[in-house]
Amino acid sequence: MSQFFYLIPALSILIGALVLMFMSMYERFNVKNFIVVSSIFLIIALVFSLISINSSYSIQPFPHFLNNVLTFDTYSNFFNILLIAGTLLTLLIGEHYFQHREYFKGEFFSILLFALFGMMILAHSNELVTAYIALEIASFSVYIMVGYNTEDSKRVEAIFKYLVLGSFIGAFYLLGVVLVYGATGSTNLAAISSFIINANEENMALVYIGLTLILFTFLFKIAAFPFQSWVLDIYRGSPMIITAYMASTFKIAIFSFFLRAILDYIYPIIDFWDEIISIIIIFTLIFGTWLAITQQIVKRMLAASSIVHTGYLLLAFIALSYKDGELLNIDSAYAIMFYLIAYLLSALGAFGLASHIISDTNIKITYDDFKGLAKERPFLAAMMTIFLFSLAGIPSTIGFIGKFYVFTEAINAGYTALTIVAIVATIISVYYYFKLIAVMYFYPAKEEAISIEFNDRRVSTYAIAFVAILTVLGGIGSAIVFFIPVMNIDTIINLTQMAVQSLFIK
Repeated sequence: MSQFFYLIPALSILIGALVLMFMSMYERFNVKNFIVVSSIFLIIALVFSLISINSSYSIQPFPHFLNNVLTFDTYSNFFNILLIAGTLLTLLIGEHYFQHREYFKGEFFSILLFALFGMMILAHSNELVTAYIALEIASFSVYIMVGYNTEDSKRVEAIFKYLVLGSFIGAFYLLGVVLVYGATGSTNLAAISSFIINANEENMALVYIGLTLILFTFLFKIAAFPFQSWVLDIYRGSPMIITAYMASTFKIAIFSFFLRAILDYIYPIIDFWDEIISIIIIFTLIFGTWLAITQQIVKRMLAASSIVHTGYLLLAFIALSYKDGELLNIDSAYAIMFYLIAYLLSALGAFGLASHIISDTNIKITYDDFKGLAKERPFLAAMMTIFLFSLAGIPSTIGFIGKFYVFTEAINAGYTALTIVAIVATIISVYYYFKLIAVMYFYPAKEEAISIEFNDRRVSTYAIAFVAILTVLGGIGSAIVFFIPVMNIDTIINLTQMAVQSLFIK
């Protein structure tokens, strides 16, 4: 029973998805009912995950049944909390959006929980085939949500682009698994790690090639150069709230598996890709910045800026290094995990607030549509300003702390030149983020712009306000609310350290 306890969060999500699927068979349930039921299962899973938040553990439960392909540890629990919280916030922020789009039916919420289930299993995976299955469960669920409204040609175009490109890159992953298996005789990461430690350089060719092909999948899913071209069209064609989910929560799931693989298993050879990753970081930052500057539709600007944030995260990845049998600069791993929290709050808030604004409209929501928003809806304008400040890395927000940690660790690892490029990209980002702030506060409202009578007492409004508060407290929490442990920056860092250290419990 003690082992079963650690399975409860994932099982709760799976059961919730099945319950919602059967509920969708009956017409008497409306969207609000599905949101409530989904939230209940998400809260149950979150509560059971939070119970173990301060425990350091690592187990592989029911080895005869699961065959040691899943690891339940503090590390995976940390990411479970982020994934569940991200999904719950997406659901609450999108409450009004969902209710004002007739095409959202009960099965959509079932698919959302299936996507979360796949992401959670991915965070637990320590075997390549299991990770692929989990990734595809999550990916196909996201594909469906992207093109859920089949009457909209942009949605249909987006789903086909994403499906074709995602399937194509998935083939690279499987080919990489085949090559790694051919060299090592196993797809279990522990066995692969043992082979890497004991193998001669002559026997490593297939492993290097196979892992490089798997790396392609990682780069595609996080929208790094040269796999970033799909982001703008697919994010633009997706429902706004699903774009928020993809940009924040789904990206965290991808990082959870690959960070585990690097820290715990393939760390002896991670320096092999340093030069390639360095080039990828530079071009990711350049292309993402250029795309963000040239966009007029806010949704596309935020999508392009997500590419730049991928570059920052890769900078922290390359700062991890290996020497004499141990990882150096392990603090870079803590920086990655902290930055994922910062980006989750900032991106989910920005995308979610945009979806909240257009809940009653079908406009494209360009910069011009935000003119005068501060006078019409000062509360919404203030929250959007907070999220944009955080994305730009302005002090007093969690985004600033996240960037500070990433840049500091990159410099400590000797990547000063790359860090300078990232800092320049951050400075330029002030232009396209502050451009939106400027039109909200310093331009008169257009007659045809957004002038909807908003009801500020919606669940969506409260959820967005909650995320905005966390975004600010994450940046100044240690200074003004030190008496609330969960808001303390040092507490968050301690949780990331405990999560990473659990990987080394044998």
